[in-house]
Amino acid sequence: MNPSIARQLIPRGDTVRLINQLQELVLRLKDTAEQMRLLTDAGRVPQTPDFSSLIQHAAEAQAISHEVVNLAAQFAQSPHSTNRAGSSVLAHLATAATLSAFAAPHFAETAEAALSLPRSCGPTDLQYAENRMVIDHATARAYLRRTSDSLRDAVKELDEHLDLHRFFPTPSRPDSPAPLQPKPGTHRR
Repeated sequence: MNPSIARQLIPRGDTVRLINQLQELVLRLKDTAEQMRLLTDAGRVPQTPDFSSLIQHAAEAQAISHEVVNLAAQFAQSPHSTNRAGSSVLAHLATAATLSAFAAPHFAETAEAALSLPRSCGPTDLQYAENRMVIDHATARAYLRRTSDSLRDAVKELDEHLDLHRFFPTPSRPDSPAPLQPKPGTHRR
């Protein structure tokens, strides 16, 4: 194998640490997207949607987005982001950062629409406001799921990169080199 490839490897410890961080975020994003519900069990918009819980969805999405963006920024500043595997991982992180940033505004628009429901003038206005809420909320949840997918793709890249470490084992260093023994029969004065 080419020694230049070995120089481009992201250190194993850094790779494993990043994989663990990404996998944790993937699970949190999936859980968050599943837990954030708007519709009742019957599949309808509640009679009086709770603004406080809907705006909390926006706050939670914003917090997770902040973590995703920070992780992408930290990785972009690392020397590993410029090598072949790193640039691919960075592309997935950039996509995840963008997608995660879109979720919170849609959740906030859902909450805003919930406030307008009582002011709806007629059944058509009410139906429009409810539809807008459902679409915004579903779109926000989809952005969270797509963010999770992008982070999962970054994990796949890192797993493949980790496989390369098998071909380039880290050289072991002896603790102290043994002194050279003089050859028998050769005395010097």
